[in-house]
Formats: sequence, structure tokens, C-alpha cells
Amino acid sequence: MADARRTLRSGTVVLGGMGLLAAALTACSSDPDKRCVDRDSYNLAKGYKVVADKNCTSSKSSVNGAWYYEGSKKGGWVDGGSFTKPRKSSGGSGHGVSRGGFGGGKGSSGG
Repeated sequence: MADARRTLRSGTVVLGGMGLLAAALTACSSDPDKRCVDRDSYNLAKGYKVVADKNCTSSKSSVNGAWYYEGSKKGGWVDGGSFTKPRKSSGGSGHGVSRGGFGGGKGSSGG
């Protein structure tokens, strides 16, 4: 009985770990969240109306479609985002904000 319980626990740990890994990989995907919206549909209370992706990929659309990045979707509307594609994070490449202490961090600290 103890062996069956031990196997069940280890199986649960493996499955739980795989779920966490999948969630982490999804959250860290390289593509930002984007939706195709009608630029001419802006409503102060709702934001932009979400339309089919084909309106952003085809030049023969009757809708003024554009990709809208990030933002929060409520029903068929999205707001709080931007038409500018967010830049990928630097991932430690040395760019971005320095959060160091004294000085610029490139010279020596004294003599």
C-alpha cells in the first residue's frame, strides 16, 4: 500500500511540474498579445472593436484594420493597449535601466 501511495504522489508532482512549465512557457512567449481592431470604431467607454484577423492581413478589407497590442478585452472590444508593437525584453544583454549603486558601473572604484 505504501508503494502505491508513493507512486501516486510522485506522479502528481511530475504532472504538477509539467503544468507549471507549460504555464511559464506560455507566459514567456516571444509574441506579444495582439488583436485585429477597426481603427475607426473607437468608443470612449469601450475602446476599439475587435474584428477578424483577415482585416489586418488583407488589403481588400472594407474595415480600417490594424494590430492592437496588449490591452484588456471585454466582450468584442479592447482597450488599454497600443498600436505600437512592444519591444522584446533585453534578457540581460546590457540594455535597459541600470539599478546599481554609486557611479556608472564601468570604471574602477578607486585607487
